[in-house]
Amino acid sequence: MSRRCQITGKGVLSGNNVSHANNRTRRRFLPNLQDVSLLSDVLGTSVRMRLSTNGIRTVEHNGGIDAFLLTTPNRNLPAEAQSLKRRILRAKAKTEAAA
Repeated sequence: MSRRCQITGKGVLSGNNVSHANNRTRRRFLPNLQDVSLLSDVLGTSVRMRLSTNGIRTVEHNGGIDAFLLTTPNRNLPAEAQSLKRRILRAKAKTEAAA
């Protein structure tokens, strides 16, 4: 499982540890990833994702996973989020056709 947020695409960065003597050694900055379960109203189930804390705040600010994905353009979403968006759009079209 890669260390990448499935919503924002935030991943590992690299940099230097700098000692008091100004010696530099390489290090990695890992994103703060959390395994979360988000409730999708359209699908009627919870969706398990691996999101950064910034991604969780973004989703909650936009009103949930459905509202976030439907209002975000595909060019700003990673592949995992685009496939979930397609599932939500298909389920939404099916419920509207039945009504």
